[in-house]
Amino acid sequence: MHQTKIFELLMLLSFGAAWPASVHKSYIARTAKGKSLMFLLVIIFGYLCGIINKLINSPDYVIFFYALNMVMVSADLVIYFRNRRLDREAEAMKR
Repeated sequence: MHQTKIFELLMLLSFGAAWPASVHKSYIARTAKGKSLMFLLVIIFGYLCGIINKLINSPDYVIFFYALNMVMVSADLVIYFRNRRLDREAEAMKR
């Protein structure tokens, strides 16, 4: 295995290890407060660029980890929109 692929894989595994905790925390919190929509979109864009790069320049198994990470961030994005709706509903109940 090429040394660059090892470090690319380690980077993806490191980031990937953090996303399940973030998704769980978002789901449990039931609020979008403290979560950045722009951050999630930028991360998804970055993973998408990584996937495109892999497809064009060096297709290999590492693409799976880009896709897996993107799926986890996308799940966090879906939960973000759910939580934003819950925030609006809670705010409407206060009125």
